[in-house]
Amino acid sequence: MIPPDLGKMTQLHVLHISSNNLVGEIPKELAKLQYLLELWLDGNHLTGDIPREIGALSDLVQINVAGNKLSGSIPRELGECVNLQYLNLSTNNLEQSIPIEISNLRSLQSLDLSRNLLTGDIPQDLGQLHNLETLNLSHNQLSGSISPAFDDLTSLTSVDVSYNELEGPLPNIPAFHNATIATVGENKGLCGDITGLTHCPGTVGKGKDRHTNLLLILLPTSLCLLALLLVVGVSCIVFRRKREGENGLIEASSEHMLEIWSYDGRAVYKNIIDATEEFDAKYCIGTGGQGRVYKAELRTGEIVAVKKLNQAPDVEMASRKAFEREVHALMETRHRNIVKLYGFCSSTRHSFLVYEHLESGNLEDILKNEERIRLFDWNKRLNVVKGVANALTYMHHECYPPIIHRDISSKNILLDEEYEAHVSDFGTAKFLKPDSSNWTSFAGTFGYAAPELAYTMEVSEKHDVYGFGVLAMEVIMGRHPGNLISTLLSTSLPTSSDSTTPHCSLKEVLDQRIPYPEGDLLGEVALMTKIAFSCLSPKPEHRPSMQQVSKGLSTHRSLLFNSVDSIKFEE
Repeated sequence: MIPPDLGKMTQLHVLHISSNNLVGEIPKELAKLQYLLELWLDGNHLTGDIPREIGALSDLVQINVAGNKLSGSIPRELGECVNLQYLNLSTNNLEQSIPIEISNLRSLQSLDLSRNLLTGDIPQDLGQLHNLETLNLSHNQLSGSISPAFDDLTSLTSVDVSYNELEGPLPNIPAFHNATIATVGENKGLCGDITGLTHCPGTVGKGKDRHTNLLLILLPTSLCLLALLLVVGVSCIVFRRKREGENGLIEASSEHMLEIWSYDGRAVYKNIIDATEEFDAKYCIGTGGQGRVYKAELRTGEIVAVKKLNQAPDVEMASRKAFEREVHALMETRHRNIVKLYGFCSSTRHSFLVYEHLESGNLEDILKNEERIRLFDWNKRLNVVKGVANALTYMHHECYPPIIHRDISSKNILLDEEYEAHVSDFGTAKFLKPDSSNWTSFAGTFGYAAPELAYTMEVSEKHDVYGFGVLAMEVIMGRHPGNLISTLLSTSLPTSSDSTTPHCSLKEVLDQRIPYPEGDLLGEVALMTKIAFSCLSPKPEHRPSMQQVSKGLSTHRSLLFNSVDSIKFEE
């Protein structure tokens, strides 16, 4: 249980005791921690109510009590935590309605109340949360309509209201335009221009988002995709129903699936074939282990990236499995730093996936281009590293089951024209099975693979953490940190309790092709470098989680990782 005398540690700023099998109630004495900024109690077995006294902690920035057995109602007093940016109460047994006081949290960026027993309407005052980026209210018993006030949530990028009793039209904002049936389905009567929903009365589906149109119409002929679509579709539905505690398989006929996707496959298939001249080499913009990527300009003017799988007999089976993994993973993910999948095709003639096209290409090419590298300044590099960290945090800690990418490398990080990072290539992705061992064959890119893969094939999120560390150092140094990693491994990087630590000059580590950072920027780059080093620990248990990494990068504070303080930089 959580000791009540924690309340005596009045200068405490961060309290992280996640996933420790804690039992009992959350002590009210935590309200005495007046300077507390972050409270993370997720992944335990805590019971009882959420103490109303927590509302007195006005400096709180983050609260996460997800994955417990908390009951009662959501305290209205949480609305007094006016500096709150992150609130996660998901996967508990919370009842009654969403308190209107939540709308007082005007700094809130992420709100997750999913997988509870909440009832009543969604308060229209939540439309005042203008900084909100992520909203998850799924798997509750919410009813009524979604207020038109939500049209003001222009910052919202990710939304999930599935598995409720909601009805009426969806809000007219991009977050809902770009949603899928998986995030709005299983409701009483929602309507809108999303595949699988009925059109709202008096509308004819005008003004659909171009990206949504691609998803609606893509997939080639009547014989194209049915086998794979049924496998993926049925498995996703069955898995989701199992999570809800339902028994038995859900039958899905081909007619039903076609109705859900509602595509004009023949026309779009021909459009892609014409745009690439039957996948002519001159349209190829990249090559990977499972196939090639082509740039295609459709008749609508939309430019997309088409990843065509290898179909030679000796590689077809491996490519097919990678294809299925990639489709499955990207159907389950929705994040601004993960590449968008518009659609896919599987036929005897061609199998391909269609993605958004990102103008700046991949990170590897930028780092090797002496002309483009001068524009890749430290602010852009910080943004890229943070973006990748945010994507991996989402995959590891917000997806269920967690998704391990297994091939984080510079060639798989795509950049848009604003140098925003997008993780791509999920052909080696692995869904972790809860409460069971997760073993597999080797996957990944040599030079980014964690050292423990030499003696174990058990999949762990710490594999992605190591790959992220290599990637971050590559961004910092402007080249792959091969020799530096070899030095760290040979010296077996010590923990903070060791008496000896390796020394290296920050100036020697940083990419010399761009100006040396100064002022506050220098501090951010130094912290990013220390965090990257911590991810490269030879021992997986000494590496931080991606959640810790992302928080450390975003709050500009060291989170006391085991090995961060063991790296000394000399000016």
